[in-house]
Amino acid sequence: MNTSMSWIKAYVPELSCTDQEYLDRLTMTGTKVETFERLDKNLKDIYVGQILSIEKHPDADKLIVCQVDFGDKKLQIVTGAPNVKVGDKVPVVIDGGKVAGGHDGGPMPEDGIEIKNGKLRGMDSFGMMCSIEELGSSREMYPLAPENGIYIFPEDTKVGADAIEVLGLHDSVFEYEITSNRVDCYSVLGIALEAAVTFDKPFLPPAVKVNGSGGDVNDYVKVKVEDKDLCTRYVARVVKNIRIAPSPEWMQRRLASCGIRPINNLVDITNYVMAEYGQPMHAFDLDTIDGKEIIVKRAKDGEKFMTLDGQERELDSNMLMINDAKKAIGIAGIMGGENSKITDQVQTMVFESATFNGANVRKSAKRLGLRTDASGIFEKGLDPHNAILAMNRACQLVEELGCGEVVDGIIDIHDSLPEEKTIKMDADRINGLLGLSLSKEEMLSIFAKLHLTYDAASETVRIPTFRQDLENIADLAEEVARFYGYDKIGETLPTGEATTGKLTFKLRIEQMARDIAEYCGFSQGMCYSFESPKTFDKLLLADNDPLRRTVTIANPLGEDFSIMRTISLNGMLTSLATNYNRRNKDVKLYELGNIYLPKDVPVTQLPDERMQFTLGFYGEGDFYSMKGTVEEFFSYIGMREKITYEPGQAGDGVVRNSVVLRDAYPFLHPGRQANIIYKNVNVGFLGEVHPEVVGNYDMKGRVYVAVLDMPSVEPFATFERKFEGIAKYPSVNRDISMVVPKEILVGQIEAMIEQRGGKILEDYRLFDLYEGEQIKEGFKSVAYSISFRAKDRTLDENDVNGAMKKILNGLEQLGIELRQ
Repeated sequence: MNTSMSWIKAYVPELSCTDQEYLDRLTMTGTKVETFERLDKNLKDIYVGQILSIEKHPDADKLIVCQVDFGDKKLQIVTGAPNVKVGDKVPVVIDGGKVAGGHDGGPMPEDGIEIKNGKLRGMDSFGMMCSIEELGSSREMYPLAPENGIYIFPEDTKVGADAIEVLGLHDSVFEYEITSNRVDCYSVLGIALEAAVTFDKPFLPPAVKVNGSGGDVNDYVKVKVEDKDLCTRYVARVVKNIRIAPSPEWMQRRLASCGIRPINNLVDITNYVMAEYGQPMHAFDLDTIDGKEIIVKRAKDGEKFMTLDGQERELDSNMLMINDAKKAIGIAGIMGGENSKITDQVQTMVFESATFNGANVRKSAKRLGLRTDASGIFEKGLDPHNAILAMNRACQLVEELGCGEVVDGIIDIHDSLPEEKTIKMDADRINGLLGLSLSKEEMLSIFAKLHLTYDAASETVRIPTFRQDLENIADLAEEVARFYGYDKIGETLPTGEATTGKLTFKLRIEQMARDIAEYCGFSQGMCYSFESPKTFDKLLLADNDPLRRTVTIANPLGEDFSIMRTISLNGMLTSLATNYNRRNKDVKLYELGNIYLPKDVPVTQLPDERMQFTLGFYGEGDFYSMKGTVEEFFSYIGMREKITYEPGQAGDGVVRNSVVLRDAYPFLHPGRQANIIYKNVNVGFLGEVHPEVVGNYDMKGRVYVAVLDMPSVEPFATFERKFEGIAKYPSVNRDISMVVPKEILVGQIEAMIEQRGGKILEDYRLFDLYEGEQIKEGFKSVAYSISFRAKDRTLDENDVNGAMKKILNGLEQLGIELRQ
């Protein structure tokens, strides 16, 4: 966003400051000024001179000798310009003066070019006539300047006047960095209001009045908006008896300061209003509109349309188009069509001022590869109320510049328009946020300058619709801070109670998982959340497995990163395989990362993101090593009750909170896998990786993994610890060695010991497991050490024998015999 200082002063006439002061003050109030440039940089002692006579140079065919009048003196100037004649008024730099650059329009010298009196082929020359390029500008900004030659002033220009002032170059252009939430500051009026409040000067916006010329706009054109979700408001007016001509010098200079090339009065008016009000406009030749009807609707897929730049573009049904009764005539918010453009032969035109959906304009421009000044503004999201203001301003300029006659009446199509918001005024709250002690009246004074009105009855501040960034009391506090002065806010200690920072409960559990894994020799790995669909085949998952229902990436880097993972094992096995193929021995890795389980496919809502604690290793260790790491983790997070391991069908009532958990896992060895059950909830699984899966990842040998579903673990975790004193009474131990059918699991034996051991059962431990020739076929030898203790007395033989008898009776029911 660029503006000239002179344009700002048109609305803030009392503004008086240096360019650097303007930059610093506006930046401090939140309207960041990136830089500024003086248009008269390196221009010195350049005046308007009138050519009195021209003679040929006696010694040069291409040079002429001119006598030039400056009012108070006459000077001889030698030039080679082919376009000057007697009576022309031209810019002349005299002895000791400077110009910005050469006549070729090349790069400007840093310090300009100093002009001295001299001789050209023997003839004295006391200065130099200037082209527009030598004055630091171009023909784009001064359309009347000749392509090759000296700039010629209008006939009514005063002789001897400051040529730089006549050209409007005693000015500065400021470049702003506007944040996207301040749509109002993408206009000169918005910037001028900020400047007026910053420097505490009156803000005088243009007084807009349209006289009209009679008639009724509805007799000329009809408008229908079919897709109101993409067009909040559409305003149209008609201008007849068009007279195309150059726009006045002041308008050309203001447009040029914003980097907009002047073209003609009508085009310049639309560009001028866009810069002034931040509202893009468009003009259609009414004679080219079939049926004298404008229809705003979506395009058809595959439809072709030629834009004003002469390019044919292919449309789709998500793009909003401006149409007449038979054809498209413009892409809404982006560019008009070649078939309805304004030409020198236009007689009647339709002015358009609309509010289009910003997101749709941005997406359409991106798909078309066509980003314009208009689309860049529309995509910010405009205030619909601004459309009618800009339309009236454009019609006022049409009347003032004599471009045509404005037909009475306005076509204004819209549903409900946004209303002014209100925010409860609380001066104490604002002072508390800022650390100030301003009075309520001082705050309201700032608000009034910003056009924020106060309702004393309801004690609310009413926010105009163009300030879309103000939503709550904190925003009002920011407005106070901006214009009171950030530099005036002193240092104060924060109020409120100080609290000690700490990790959340969830993060403490995850930190404990890292600590235990690293204590057990595991190194942390980081795996991608994006994976390939081929992952499921490598893990031997069935075609209808629910884990194949995935969140698909709309714009993936490639097939290998096209879905979001639903299981964490692929990343772990890939990392282990990388280490294996680099011949690293005994590798242990762990990862804490999310999986993404969609709630529906195609995805219409956010997936269920579940943190997984994944462990994997190969080399030294076995199934029981992994089991020990898992139990160490459970112990440290307070899960001290009995953990069971189910190798197949889970018991009745077991709860599973994730589709990852199931009775059997195809990617694990069928005889060496188990679900981890805690308080009848399946919290994870562990086991040896299936040999075929190991081969799929280019590894050999045995690989072990464990996966804990952290959302299932978290409800059982606790960091509360209860102290228990040292036992006062001795324990009694009994060892039993049993012959057990092979189909009986150790877990079943331990469940029976717990069930029959009673209150005096303290502990039990498996210390021997044997299968061999000394044991009959179909059986195995299992030995346990069982410990009993009472908290209130010393156990006698009868207590222990009674408990042991109950345990043995229960074991007999399982077909277990004591080993003789």
